[in-house]
Amino acid sequence: MSRVLRYKKQCAALQIISLLLGIILSSCSFPGVISTSQQLPIVSEQQVVQQLPAIRLPEDEGAHNNLTEWWYYTGHFAATAADGKQNNYGFELVVFQVSRSSFLPLYLAHFAISDITRGEFHYDQRRITASTPIAGGVRGIDVHMGDWSIQGLNGQDHLVAAMKDYAINLQLVGSKPPTLHNGNGLITYGLAGYSYYYSRTRMAVSGTIVDHGQQFSIVGQAWMDHQWGDFLTLSDSGWDWYSIQLNDNTEVMVYLIHDAAGRALSTYVGYIDADGVDHLFSGNTLHTTALAKWTSPATGITYPSGWRLAIDDPQLQMNLTIVPQLKNQELVTLNSTGNIYWEGAVAVEGQSGGKSVGGLGYVELTGYVKRGG
Repeated sequence: MSRVLRYKKQCAALQIISLLLGIILSSCSFPGVISTSQQLPIVSEQQVVQQLPAIRLPEDEGAHNNLTEWWYYTGHFAATAADGKQNNYGFELVVFQVSRSSFLPLYLAHFAISDITRGEFHYDQRRITASTPIAGGVRGIDVHMGDWSIQGLNGQDHLVAAMKDYAINLQLVGSKPPTLHNGNGLITYGLAGYSYYYSRTRMAVSGTIVDHGQQFSIVGQAWMDHQWGDFLTLSDSGWDWYSIQLNDNTEVMVYLIHDAAGRALSTYVGYIDADGVDHLFSGNTLHTTALAKWTSPATGITYPSGWRLAIDDPQLQMNLTIVPQLKNQELVTLNSTGNIYWEGAVAVEGQSGGKSVGGLGYVELTGYVKRGG
């Protein structure tokens, strides 16, 4: 066989592989598309337990040979300058791992800084194919995207990422046990597959940020999500996801799944008390109202901007007002995960159990490209 013919056949094979991989990935509807909040309606826990083994930590902190997996961090920290001025930031760092058939795993990552003091939002994205298959049986988190990395074991994690004008080197320590969502950390999607999902809802943050060439020591708090399983997202769905850390040492995780027309399909309401115990409430207890709208000058997409969130249950009477710390916290990640979403730092105040509370959080909004606001 001539070299030219061999070359043409090799090129044709590569084109077929690229086409197949593109088809496979396009069926995944990545986050902000595949996201911490991506859930379908919950089914019986008994059914889940019968089919799947329970989560084991720290063994399950590391990578798995499943279709979809991610490690997702959001949080807030402050840096004090030499003149005593305090600079405030929000951050997002997420790595997605995608495994399909005999292809090498694909890694996608987003890194964002909400520079609250400057009133600016900046982000970067990466997409690489791994050079080796996923190593099974590894304890702890150890994922890398060039010089971006997430490493950790037993709730003591290390995050490193950099982009133009900003670089972080953060140490995170969990102050509560991990929260296993849906009671046992197992969620089924019926024909769409299944997912494991747990969070560390309050992690103390220390370390450094390099801001426009100046390095500062920082302190703050973060929220971490780890989700994996053999599942795909609904291509025409979107969601609003809220992670809230209140100053009474409690946390709230709420999400609402919407169809393409914006109709609610499913809700999840979780409250983690000061002792780290997770309490689940019926979706009927949740009431959310958008307080305003914001239209992106970059994409023309309109998002809700500010919310009133109430949980009306005899055990937890909660009424919160949630305000974005920056209006523009939109990520256009077409070069990595192929989607556009809003995810940003928010401030929270209101009432919980008859007492005044305040706090910080993150909100993620997906599916608004289809829904048009």
